[in-house]
Amino acid sequence: MFSNFKSSKHQQYLAQLYLAQLPKIIQRAADIQTLYSPTAFRNALLNAISGAKHRIYLVALYLEQDQGGQVILDALYQARQINPHLEVAVLVDWHRAQRSRIGSNTNYTNADWYCHMAKLYQGVEVPVYGVPVNTREALGVLHLKGFIIDDNVIYSGASLNNVYLHQKDKYRYDRYQIIRNPLLAESLLSYIQNQFFTAQAVNRLDDSIHPKRFQIKHYTKLFRQSLREAGYRYEGKAALNELAITPLVGLGKNNILNNTIHNLICAANTSIRLCTPYFNMPARLVRDLVSQLRQGKQVEVIIGDKTANDFYLPADQPFQIIGVLPYLYEINLRNFLNRLQCYIDNGQLMVRLWKKGENSYHVKGMWVDDEWLLLTGNNFNPRSWRLDLENALLIHDPQHQLYDQREQELAFIRTDTQVVFHFTELQSIADYPVKVRKLIRRLRPILIDRLISQIL
Repeated sequence: MFSNFKSSKHQQYLAQLYLAQLPKIIQRAADIQTLYSPTAFRNALLNAISGAKHRIYLVALYLEQDQGGQVILDALYQARQINPHLEVAVLVDWHRAQRSRIGSNTNYTNADWYCHMAKLYQGVEVPVYGVPVNTREALGVLHLKGFIIDDNVIYSGASLNNVYLHQKDKYRYDRYQIIRNPLLAESLLSYIQNQFFTAQAVNRLDDSIHPKRFQIKHYTKLFRQSLREAGYRYEGKAALNELAITPLVGLGKNNILNNTIHNLICAANTSIRLCTPYFNMPARLVRDLVSQLRQGKQVEVIIGDKTANDFYLPADQPFQIIGVLPYLYEINLRNFLNRLQCYIDNGQLMVRLWKKGENSYHVKGMWVDDEWLLLTGNNFNPRSWRLDLENALLIHDPQHQLYDQREQELAFIRTDTQVVFHFTELQSIADYPVKVRKLIRRLRPILIDRLISQIL
């Protein structure tokens, strides 16, 4: 027992040393603004686009062909019309842009729409680039976050469509930060320019004449390898007692972002708060959390209820295989809580489920010891850990200058949550709809459910 305690304290020391040695960019507290709703995010993004003087670079998993996406793309074209010298570029996942949405009956893709918009605004150029992180979508996507507009970085896990922008009745809840920092903006932009714009695998999607997937297969493999070796470059001069930001980017299992997330959990002195839409954590992170609970640390996890999952299908909709995913995630959570019920009972572990009407939950990130804040699009799942290109902004706030914003953001996130006091409060397989129950019982003997949860 004493040996295990010494080992844990040594690991904590090494983790704290790891975080202390990360290069950090100095940040003014007054230049960080937290937004608390998708509507505020949409308005801030549109205002930033219309007010841009020098550059607009939007990076997202997708820019959807719906009213929300239309508003954004129209705003980009109009900004370029007003200021022809404005640098404008949109970067989206190559594969996602060239398929219709899951369950859709149309063959009209986002890439088709980009071409249509280019013809509609003929003479005004807003290039849309497709970035293939792997040769197939199931094997990795562009999951980078961060919109660079002049010297501002608007950071959110949101993509650009109706639900993320709350364009209609339903919304998908995320986190939203506006950070003014020229050095941070430049470091994110230089990565895009050096890695994406020089790669033969990256091509324009707003041009109807673009290569097919098989034609760039070789270049995509080379591109993926280069992404594994690349990182953000910047001069980090912040001292340990200053408010500062470390941008992180990674692809593959043992990248700097994954290692930082691991060390962030292990470095905790008192508390860890973690948000993720899907409970499907890599084994390493589960071990880290359990180890911290055993040392007496406080852990709070805020997860989307299965009905707040973007793959959830209400009973009145036709059943599809993809609709089983929220139930698989709930099974993972139920097993996790069953194993750790003693920590729920003694108050160390608090699990909250987010649910609000027919809206969905997409909040990710971490708060450690009221000193470290992680902004990220990373879902803390095996896919983000190994397959997707992910990034994050790690904020070090040793003097608690962001205390009010942090607490207000957490209060908003917790507003529509319920605390789970016992694992039996979650449904078991026997409680699920008949079609879901039958599919899970057919899949589990051949472990297909585990395979599905690894790639989605």
